[in-house]
Amino acid sequence: MASAIAAQTAVVAQATQATRARGAQRVQACAGFKAAPLAQKKQSLKAAVAQRVAAPQGAGSRAVVAMAKKSVGDLSKADLEGKVVFVRADLNVPLDGDLKITDDTRIRAAVPTLKYLTDNGAKVLLTSHLGRPKKGPEDKFRLNPVQPRLSELLGQAVKKVDDCIGDAVAKATAELKNGEVLLLENVRFYPEEEKNDAEFAKKLAANADIYVNDAFGTAHRAHASTEGVTKYLKPSVAGFLLQKELDYLDGAVSAPKRPFVAIVGGSKVSSKIGVIESLLEKCDKIILGGGMIFTFYKARGLNVGSSLVEEDKLALAKELEEKAKAKGVEFVLPTDVVLADKFAPDANTQVVEATAIPDGWMGLDIGPKSIDLLKDTLKGAKTVIWNGPMGVFEFDAFSKGTFAIADELATMKDCITIIGGGDSVAAVEKAGVADKMSHISTGGGASLELLEGKVLPGVAALNEA
Repeated sequence: MASAIAAQTAVVAQATQATRARGAQRVQACAGFKAAPLAQKKQSLKAAVAQRVAAPQGAGSRAVVAMAKKSVGDLSKADLEGKVVFVRADLNVPLDGDLKITDDTRIRAAVPTLKYLTDNGAKVLLTSHLGRPKKGPEDKFRLNPVQPRLSELLGQAVKKVDDCIGDAVAKATAELKNGEVLLLENVRFYPEEEKNDAEFAKKLAANADIYVNDAFGTAHRAHASTEGVTKYLKPSVAGFLLQKELDYLDGAVSAPKRPFVAIVGGSKVSSKIGVIESLLEKCDKIILGGGMIFTFYKARGLNVGSSLVEEDKLALAKELEEKAKAKGVEFVLPTDVVLADKFAPDANTQVVEATAIPDGWMGLDIGPKSIDLLKDTLKGAKTVIWNGPMGVFEFDAFSKGTFAIADELATMKDCITIIGGGDSVAAVEKAGVADKMSHISTGGGASLELLEGKVLPGVAALNEA
């Protein structure tokens, strides 16, 4: 029995290594893509998509946490035509006071999967959450604003029903023609969604044949629409957006093109412990920034003034630095910082060495010498992942470090640049260089958990390739 288990474990490990490597290869093919002329980019992208869609069934292994997963691109016209496909997307778009969409990025991100399904004759049931409704249906959380924009992007009139389960959905589904899309209502209007209630999941799946998860941002949640429905719909596969996230955040990070540099910022060590520990196992250099650096400074015995420090994480900070040294990973901390006399955009500022922070002042950004140091550290890198800002970039006076990193990554040639979700995404967008990055993750918590090496329930539930 033990030998059989050992043999099975070896096979799984071998398959995992191979699929991650293939995911990394797909990503590395994009390394020179950023610098190419626009016409060449369009041609290359078109060829890559055509090659992926035309791949023989089952030929494309998937780089997923510990298993190869089936993707929507593995399904042919014969698999999809006339079938009802339940798609869980992330259409949680920001709305203004008049319920107008202020950023349609998430809607646009869902289009490739939806177009592939409709072009191949599927009938699509599309659902998502929007906001955090607490008392059942509320008009401000309805998906109504999504319908007209999605119709524009898909080039067809998307239908909508004011529920996600029940008779109204069944009736509207029965009236769908091949290639049409029916937008269902916010799944979080039902508390059973976040409880992953089996009966609710069964009702969600009642009208469909196939399941596609394209909502990476919620893949770390075991909800009815992300995990529960997979028990009732086969095959259950990854959408193109979800697959791309896995290819980069798992494939490229697990089998990186070296040198591999990780940049980790943010205010607290506690929120990035798992990420730092995981990346120390994989990267050649790790750069730290943001408020967390002051916990590391204090662990080194330096005065940090009024800067943010997690006193209960001092021993951990020292341990992480020692672990990096033992593994031969270059551990880079800023050498100078921008200080403020208060946490405000109009604060008085001064730049000092990290060893000379006076009492009563707090660090809110990295200094000019540190920017030069980080640029030098990045030279020659072939893979870079960035998660977390270098300072309080929302305030102009403390944004230089973050924007300098964004600008530097935008100019790097023959390098895979991955923005790992959260505030880093907002930073590259605000810096105007988002289109220069190899990949920008759409996930917040999901990105962190995948980088930590955790299994995402919404991914684990999908069929293996």
